[in-house]
Amino acid sequence: MSYILKLSRPWLGRSSVCPLKFCNSHMKLSTIRIPLGPSCPPLELSSGQLARLADGCAVAKLGQTAVLSTVCRGKVGTSNFLPLTVDYRQKAAAAGRIPTNFLRRELGPSEREILTSRMIDRSVRPLAAKGFLEEVGISCNLLAVDGVNDPEVLGVNSASLALALSSLPWQGAVGAVRVGWSDGRVMVNPARRELASSEVNLVVVGTSEGKCTMLEGEAKCVEYSKFLECIRVALDYCAEIAMQIDQLGREEGKTKVGGGVVNSIPLEMVEEMRMLAKGRLRSVYTDYSLDKLKRDKQMFHIRDDIVTRTRGTHPHWEAAKLSEAFSKVSSEMVRDLILDENIRVDGRGLNDIRPISCQVNLHDPLHGSALFQRGQTQVMCTVALDSLHAAMKLDPMTVITGGLKEKNFLLHYEFPSYAIGEVGRGGAGANRREMGHGALAEKALKQVVPDNRQFTVRLTSEVLESNGSSSMATVCGGSLALLDAGVKLSEVASGVAMGLVTRGEESRVLTDIMGMEDYLGDMDFKLAATRTGVCALQADVKVAGIDYNTIMQAVEGGMEANHRILDIMGSCLDRPVETKECWPVTKNLEIAAHKRGKFLGPAGLNVKRISSDTGVQVHPEGEGLWSLFAPSSAAMEEAEMMVEKLLEEEKVPELVFGAIYTCKIMELLDRGVMVELHPGMDPVMLHNSQLDNRKISHPSALGLTPGQELQVKYYGRDPATGQVRLSRKVLTVGAASAVKNLQNATKRKDPDITDSPKIFQSPSSTSEPTIKLQSSTASLPKRNKKTVTNEKKKEDFEPLKYAEMVSNKKVDSIIVNIDEPILGDTIKNKLITSQKA
Repeated sequence: MSYILKLSRPWLGRSSVCPLKFCNSHMKLSTIRIPLGPSCPPLELSSGQLARLADGCAVAKLGQTAVLSTVCRGKVGTSNFLPLTVDYRQKAAAAGRIPTNFLRRELGPSEREILTSRMIDRSVRPLAAKGFLEEVGISCNLLAVDGVNDPEVLGVNSASLALALSSLPWQGAVGAVRVGWSDGRVMVNPARRELASSEVNLVVVGTSEGKCTMLEGEAKCVEYSKFLECIRVALDYCAEIAMQIDQLGREEGKTKVGGGVVNSIPLEMVEEMRMLAKGRLRSVYTDYSLDKLKRDKQMFHIRDDIVTRTRGTHPHWEAAKLSEAFSKVSSEMVRDLILDENIRVDGRGLNDIRPISCQVNLHDPLHGSALFQRGQTQVMCTVALDSLHAAMKLDPMTVITGGLKEKNFLLHYEFPSYAIGEVGRGGAGANRREMGHGALAEKALKQVVPDNRQFTVRLTSEVLESNGSSSMATVCGGSLALLDAGVKLSEVASGVAMGLVTRGEESRVLTDIMGMEDYLGDMDFKLAATRTGVCALQADVKVAGIDYNTIMQAVEGGMEANHRILDIMGSCLDRPVETKECWPVTKNLEIAAHKRGKFLGPAGLNVKRISSDTGVQVHPEGEGLWSLFAPSSAAMEEAEMMVEKLLEEEKVPELVFGAIYTCKIMELLDRGVMVELHPGMDPVMLHNSQLDNRKISHPSALGLTPGQELQVKYYGRDPATGQVRLSRKVLTVGAASAVKNLQNATKRKDPDITDSPKIFQSPSSTSEPTIKLQSSTASLPKRNKKTVTNEKKKEDFEPLKYAEMVSNKKVDSIIVNIDEPILGDTIKNKLITSQKA
């Protein structure tokens, strides 16, 4: 299945002395490659070349994605828990990018980096040696990313190898894989595109014995049997990876130093504490009338009393050690009650859930709200709906590694200090724990929120009381709040936390654990599900791994508990609310091309005024299309009235294509003139190229002045810009050619002319004199033969034929308005001159 490569590289250089001899006597590169199936590239783990001054270092590579992990140890801590710190960073250079912030360098960790750091911490912490309290720092740096393979599981594997090669007393290695489910089969370490179409996205971490130390993932409401199959297959691959890491650690790793000595509690101290506290603790833990605060108060009173008395008889015993011994005896008492009598400290059975109450529509101005109470855990959830343009834009590295550009469903989890009755400093922002709990609840609810929503949804969960499982209470309260906000969920989701207590080979799985059972127990198994299947899962263990049977019991018990919780939630609200007055409204507005200037205003002033006066957000969506987002219906109506007022215009006549209109010059410009066709229409540009058949550089060359009237021909609107198209040149070209031909005909003097055109009054008008050109041979001038032969032959202009050609009709006569500009005046003058001649 795998093989180990050991490559010795002598120092390459001209000097006979190696500069690194003081940090390493020799440079040895060790590499292992582990096959992960036919559709996945092999996992490559190496060490011995980079960061050799660290206590342990390893590089994990999958495809072209590589992660470097280093381990260093520090001084002994003063607390009674392991001070382990994990820092996972995604460098932009790993993807060939430059950070997009102002300084163009990596700043604080992103949300994805924090969540990955937490995942690595929870994966390796259970295998730390008992009593080891030295500071441990694990740094994981993304060396390269190909955008295909996942770097998060590489961080777990490289950190596990670095610990195995270091001198830290770790009890074995772990291996990690990401699994998916598609087309009825399990995919191991799927590529990013395969993961997008997968029904399951789950990270599994396990030991060489096939035991699980961490689970975290989401699923599209799949059946829990498929989910369990993914876990079973993943544990087999994790065992193979952990086995190879253990082997390399034994052969190439350092000697383990420390562990089990720093924080050992003397046996006689534990026996003394057990003798003094066991009976008193049993009376407290079997008094089911006590709530969290009263139980803790009595328990701490017993602890302080026993520590004080014991210090009097044994002054050399430290108070801190006595407190740890008391905690150990308390844990033993809780385990004995559960394992021997199947009774928990609050009187419930192993499979019972705490009393639940629900309430929705807490305040009228809220888009959606819900209050969820389970035991002494109380969560208030509120929903705010906003425009799709308010979606959260993700940083480039998160886009490359996660494949998600923006988020329009946000869940923010808040855990104030008053939720547990303590004094804390506010305003510091969300810590890592709050980010992790919020991300888990967001994964669960994301599976049931519709994708084609027209709003950006922000769900805020504020923990008001906490006695265990506040993140799963967020899933329950969040579902009710979303229904109250009118969000059409595919299914209603709920969540429950399962626990585990062990004693030697005995174990019991608990349903809906509370704070004390979480603190004194061995597992926190959070499961969110619908009636159809699993939505999200997160499991943290305190022992050296849990087997597959324990996982199966926790999943089955969690599904049964979630069905009971969904029944209670359904009695409060089981379908989306239809309407609320406070809900926002969104509409699409289409503006014609020639009206967009009026709508936008100078530099967008009109749009800004609409937003400031009404609170309505205006965003361009496409060519001529804008979206309006209003906080209420009244605001939308006000904004629509403002838009109508901006776009309203005086009733103007509809222009006919090809018709001739009289316009008025408003302004002379270098490139043309601005003319007005109608007082209710905006001025239109008449370009220099359309003013005359001759090329002109300025309208003043034609003697045009503001206020002068012109005749133009209308050619509709430009299909691209919507601008009106006018032309004066087409009229002047025809008139100029007609005048020229008429001049040629009237300038010829012929004595044989017997008739001349007659001037008479048109029968249709008595006020305008007209000229009628009759079809007669006498009306055409006659030439003698000498004139024809001596002059250059010219084609005579025939007005009747020209009219027939233009109109495609039989024309007997032409009536020309003498008062018409250009053509009428010219014909009248030439005919008068001809008559005098």
